[in-house]
Amino acid sequence: MANKGQQPPYLHLAELTASQFLDIWKHFDADGNGYIEGKELDNFFSQLEIARRGAGVDPSNAAFKGRMTEFMQKFDKNKDGRIEMSELAQILPTEENFLLCFRQFVGSSTEFMAAWRKYDTDRSGFIEANELKGFLSDLLKKANRHYDDQKLQEYTQTILKMFDLNGDGKLGLSEMARLLPVQENFLLKFQGVRLTAEQFNAIFTYYDKDGNGYIDEQELDALLKDLYEKNNKEVDSKSLTGYKQSIMALSDGGKLYRSELEIVLCRDPML
Repeated sequence: MANKGQQPPYLHLAELTASQFLDIWKHFDADGNGYIEGKELDNFFSQLEIARRGAGVDPSNAAFKGRMTEFMQKFDKNKDGRIEMSELAQILPTEENFLLCFRQFVGSSTEFMAAWRKYDTDRSGFIEANELKGFLSDLLKKANRHYDDQKLQEYTQTILKMFDLNGDGKLGLSEMARLLPVQENFLLKFQGVRLTAEQFNAIFTYYDKDGNGYIDEQELDALLKDLYEKNNKEVDSKSLTGYKQSIMALSDGGKLYRSELEIVLCRDPML
């Protein structure tokens, strides 16, 4: 949380470590809602200008406002008027930039779900510290980043600090999905239609006609349409296809088991 009497950390540095990046994020995301927006955004850009241009920056000046508009046009990728963590990662020169590495490794929500299935080895619905270490190790190899065991441990702890919102030492699916840009994070689309365990069991049993414990892609398509209609949510066919593909990435040879679908539709996100 930002401290008004405290100098914003590290903005003057030519290159940041991941932990310094995290300190900056926490400083400016004053309300902890996952965005730098409103007065937080004004404060961030003002302090960034001071760090890069020196003293004498006047936020009320027309030239300053023009630079801020250009800045947002360049970095606010989804045009929502605020900065999310993945956008900040492209603004600041971060040495160990996990978020940009992650983009190279997992470019879509479908690939994200496939990666999740690989690293959630015990199918618990969480990636724990040891599983996260394996995930980051492969991530860094794919990005051709050199690291040793000490660095890997440091990276693992930093990612946990970034995304483990409830401090239980493991990452739920919705927490890990914050690595994705907002427009790719299909889990956000389900926040308004999440089910209780009783509701989930009822709808899964309805679509698992033969009672074999899994549904296929066609059944998932019908289930999702039904879910949206019952909750008076509008969704176009293209988006529905994307959501379906992302969820089917959790499946085992086209068989989507109860526990996998439950992760998406039933468990509350740790937001």
